[in-house]
Amino acid sequence: MLSLYVDLAIGLILSFLLLSLLVSGINEGIVRLLAIRSKFLWAYLRDTMDGSSNGRAWLPAKIRDVFTALPFLHDPRPKHSDQPSPVESTMPAHESVADDAMTKLLYERVREIDHPKTGKTSISNIPPARFAVALMELAATDPNGVEGWLAKLKAMKSPLYGHLMGVWEGAQRDLDRFRQGVETWFDGEMQRLSMLYKRYVKWVMAALGLVVTLLFSMDGLEYSKTLLRDNGLRTGVAAVAAGDPATVNELKAKCTENVQLTDCLTETLSSPALVKIFDNAIMHITIPADGDPSINWNGGVWWDRLTTLSHWPGYLLTYVALLFGAPFWWDLFRRITGLKSRR
Repeated sequence: MLSLYVDLAIGLILSFLLLSLLVSGINEGIVRLLAIRSKFLWAYLRDTMDGSSNGRAWLPAKIRDVFTALPFLHDPRPKHSDQPSPVESTMPAHESVADDAMTKLLYERVREIDHPKTGKTSISNIPPARFAVALMELAATDPNGVEGWLAKLKAMKSPLYGHLMGVWEGAQRDLDRFRQGVETWFDGEMQRLSMLYKRYVKWVMAALGLVVTLLFSMDGLEYSKTLLRDNGLRTGVAAVAAGDPATVNELKAKCTENVQLTDCLTETLSSPALVKIFDNAIMHITIPADGDPSINWNGGVWWDRLTTLSHWPGYLLTYVALLFGAPFWWDLFRRITGLKSRR
């Protein structure tokens, strides 16, 4: 009896793991297609180094605005350049917010790690140490050193001035401590930006989880019953093989007429419950014994299941399970099966 519940748990965990991986894969494809990570980074850098444009921040504060602004309305990334970093970057004498001069200067110092993507930079991560070195290279262009460079930032009304001035004073005007302070400050800012990005991804994953659940019409409760029946059927087959003919009539009842019992059992055993979770999807994949697999439209069956209220508690169970994410289900699967992770 214990093995029955273990099989049920493993079957449910594996099904939730596969669907969670599908959700994660779709999300990753959307993120890469729309370059969301890179847009998050450069929107933050524009706000931090040059300030907002016309009172509007490049990086929206609300998740609702992020969904509409960053993917579609505007692209905060600089244009891609295949040239190496210049020997020296010159600070502008006068700068307006629309010019984004500081962001462009920063890109000049880090564009060696860039590669083109639709004409815009694809840089989505700048290590804190590289960012600190880039700012030190910019500060070295001023004959008065860091203090003269900070004075220019103040005259340009760059928001970066307030952050760096505090770091400079805390470093007691020591260049090495100032570089380390900038690195620590930028690392903290990247952690804050990552929290905002995770909030964005959380809502995307929730929406994708709902779409996947409904498209596959995955009823978690019904699937649990299917797993138990599948296990019972295989137990019956084992009993017949062991010489217990009392179960033959019960197995025949599961097969259609004019079909031999051996053929029916072969078809049943070759289609475990895990495969059957895709039978009710809007697109049905058929893998015949002979011939090539085919993809068929299954809209009628799918719509009937979707409009049947008795399935919705199972849909809710599946949806909540997908919200835990693939790492959670993989860890649970590994613990139950005893698999050891390789680090």
